[in-house]
Amino acid sequence: MFETIKKWFNYLFASANSAFEANADPKVQLEQAMAEARHQHQTLRNQAATVIANQKQIEAKLNRKIDEVEKTTASARQAVLMADKAAAEGDEAKAADYTEAAQAFATKLVALEGEVDSLKQLSLDSARASDQAKAAVTEHGQKMQERLAQQQKLLSKIDQAKMQETVNDAMQTLTVTAGIEGPSFDELEAKIEARYARARGYQELDAASPEGRMLEVERAAMASQATNKLDEIRAQLGMGASDEKQLEADKAKELDPSATASESVTEVIDVEESEA
Repeated sequence: MFETIKKWFNYLFASANSAFEANADPKVQLEQAMAEARHQHQTLRNQAATVIANQKQIEAKLNRKIDEVEKTTASARQAVLMADKAAAEGDEAKAADYTEAAQAFATKLVALEGEVDSLKQLSLDSARASDQAKAAVTEHGQKMQERLAQQQKLLSKIDQAKMQETVNDAMQTLTVTAGIEGPSFDELEAKIEARYARARGYQELDAASPEGRMLEVERAAMASQATNKLDEIRAQLGMGASDEKQLEADKAKELDPSATASESVTEVIDVEESEA
């Protein structure tokens, strides 16, 4: 029973995780990864700072012990000299006291030298640990810089991907139907072309019908009347006939030679009358 519940829980967890990964924003996930990397870097820096601080404390303690060894050595020497001087002067009591003091200093010196040796070894170990911590922080810092540069590239790729997806969606709307919201561009184009073709068909039918011919004749008559009216206005203004009217007159002369000859005779008679 417990195994079944555990499997079901794992299944639900995997399913939820899969759904989350499918719908998660890559930018947010990338920022989360960078935040975790920065947290790890800060943790490493804190640990390295602790190691370096410990190494500094050991060095300071070692220096204090070395100073104490030097002082104790000097005191032991002084006690030995004073004991020797007292013995030379025949003062056995002082000589014994100074000798006992020198012995105490010597005992302390032995203990101090043992501590110094231990601190020296501990200082070497802490120095190596400190160097390793500094190297680890430096290496991780370089990786952080590389990750920051990679983050910028990935963010740029994410933006490019979103832009491409937008373009793809826009292009897709040009080729697929829009469903219940309305027809596609292809459907609208076909519909408009069909209406245009139908209108042109009706136009051709109207033009071929008697009513269409009558309408064409009426339009031509109105255009001729408008031209004649324009010629009258030009004549009143002392201007020549319109180019279209003159062109029609020239064509009429070419088609009717007798009219041209008659006009020539009329012109000669007019000239003779004017000379008379």
